[in-house]
Amino acid sequence: MYQHILVPVDLNEEGFCHKAVELAVWHARQSGAMIHLLNVLPGIHMAIVSSYFPKDAARKIMQETQQSLKQFAAKHIPSDVQHTETVSEGKPWTTIVDHAHQVKADLIILPSHQRSGVDKLMLGSVAAKVVENAPGHILVLKPD
Repeated sequence: MYQHILVPVDLNEEGFCHKAVELAVWHARQSGAMIHLLNVLPGIHMAIVSSYFPKDAARKIMQETQQSLKQFAAKHIPSDVQHTETVSEGKPWTTIVDHAHQVKADLIILPSHQRSGVDKLMLGSVAAKVVENAPGHILVLKPD
């Protein structure tokens, strides 16, 4: 049924995103799909941001995040399920949508944070923007 399943992962909230990965593993096993894990770092290379960090801090952050995502995948995705891990930088919702196009995702399993009305107004909703702009089917998981 599915060939490419994209799961955006927030490594700071492992207790919640692992549920999305469990569901992705189930779907991947049913259809022989590949799982694409994606972690999005906010614009660490932006001039205003990078000026506050030592010269090679962005590279170190990227390397550490890649290692953390690899460890997360090893813990939550069985070895018989094909998967990739990608760390990208940018605005979360646009990076997720762009990556979905790149990997030809036909299913996105998206963990969503429940925020108050004021937070949604101020921050916008990544999940809502992904649902509105991404290709394929999108399954949004809300916390219990």
